[in-house]
Amino acid sequence: MEGTIARVTDRGFGFISREGEEKDLFFHSNELQNVQFNDLREGDKVTFEVAEGPKGLNATNINKA
Repeated sequence: MEGTIARVTDRGFGFISREGEEKDLFFHSNELQNVQFNDLREGDKVTFEVAEGPKGLNATNINKA
């Protein structure tokens, strides 16, 4: 899937917006591939997979597009 970084926090997680979806997907810095958390900026394009987490859907296997 493809999306855009909607926001990042200073606590190692953030949210990805997906076209056509109202709710942004949560992601944790542990799920990043080939990119450092501190290098992500709002508006960056990313690719990812979606998995069921303890609090609902979240993004996994995230790469900068």
